[in-house]
Amino acid sequence: MSDLRFPENFLWGAATAAYQIEGAARDDGRGPSIWDTFSRTPGKVYQGHTGDIACDHYHRYTEDVALMAELGLRAYRFSVAWPRIQPDGTGPVNPRGLDFYERLTDALLERGIDPIITLYHWDLPQTLQDRGGWTNRETAEHFATYATAVHARLGDRVRTWTTLNEPWCSAYLGYGNGVHAPGEQDPAAAFTAVHHLLLGHGLAARALRAAGAETVGITLNPADVRPADPDSAVDAAAVRLVDGLHNRIFLDPLLRAAYPDDVLEHMARMVEPTFVRDGDEKLIAAPIDLLGVNYYQPTYVAGRPDGAGGGGAYPGTDGAVEFLPPVGPLTDMGWMIEPAGLTRLLERIATDYPGVPLLITENGAAFPDKAGADGPRREPVLDTDRIAYLDGHLRAAHEAIARGVDLRGYLVWSLLDNFEWAEGYRRRFGIVHVDYLTQRRTPKASARWYQEVISRNGL
Repeated sequence: MSDLRFPENFLWGAATAAYQIEGAARDDGRGPSIWDTFSRTPGKVYQGHTGDIACDHYHRYTEDVALMAELGLRAYRFSVAWPRIQPDGTGPVNPRGLDFYERLTDALLERGIDPIITLYHWDLPQTLQDRGGWTNRETAEHFATYATAVHARLGDRVRTWTTLNEPWCSAYLGYGNGVHAPGEQDPAAAFTAVHHLLLGHGLAARALRAAGAETVGITLNPADVRPADPDSAVDAAAVRLVDGLHNRIFLDPLLRAAYPDDVLEHMARMVEPTFVRDGDEKLIAAPIDLLGVNYYQPTYVAGRPDGAGGGGAYPGTDGAVEFLPPVGPLTDMGWMIEPAGLTRLLERIATDYPGVPLLITENGAAFPDKAGADGPRREPVLDTDRIAYLDGHLRAAHEAIARGVDLRGYLVWSLLDNFEWAEGYRRRFGIVHVDYLTQRRTPKASARWYQEVISRNGL
């Protein structure tokens, strides 16, 4: 393929999340989160794995920042653990928790790496969950207070703030099908959580803006939803339904200040949306400067008028939609590899919701990575499958830019192998191998490949 160059000042970086890498689950006043509880619930996480130690980033952050600098990263997206800042989710701020993120931020800046903060990456303080979690409107209000506290300490050094990571997962996987914390299975709770997560974003975005935050955004995991048969009206209806539940239920209130009518009608079949109060949609639509996009695979669906099908993560699709199994080469997560879906998705967002700059805040793949760094000679993992995956998706991103999409950067998921939620430690997404017994970090071949991409600003 021909060489490709990305725009000048294109932002290259990597991303992680607090519970997945930090460890130090009981250090310096940190309170328990819903993932501490969930991972200790029998049968919820692979072999009972927890994030108690993870990658021990809390104690090894200087080593990790040095590694980022070695790889040439220009940006690092990390999340702040709410339970470190407010152990119970409300009340006095824990200064020792903020001290850690201040040390991390300063270490990044000293190396010329731009810190990008995500305020919520799924680790809700357990005390708030005991009061209803995201089904309780007060959680949204507490989130804005927490956001203000973090900005008060770091706002003079951090330019880019994102409120939530993938509220689709928090709501539907946490409260819908229960495969993520807090593990509930209630369609009504899932829709209530969607709204309160979005409300929390809106309240936090306004609070950050009032405090002087330079760039405020949110990160979604929008889906490229495709029909099994492009000529089928039944499949087209299935696409419309799933697109509404996955994409428009978030994008429309955020960027158009209103939920879609068809989504509200669907929602009302399972819960009366009285939790949507007058003025809420205006609050949710607080102006944003950046929309983060996480992309891993497309979603193929078919209509099922025979009453079969259904997907627990999409409330109300039982008996109406069949979610087709992935085909072709798959990642270790069993996810379909289709870079063209990224181009389509970015172009669709730019067309339907113009005027908001986009940033790929996560893209990457899990592969077995069995050879190399675990061996006696500590050789790097030769993860050619991951390199091929990243290369294909970067070319897809470049194609979107060529088609006029205002895409500002790319953050690979993930910097480190880490705790992969319900999959525990058996799935490895990192471009850096982590030996969990010794905590030794070893850059994989993909890390060196990415280092070269950054240095060239292209492929």
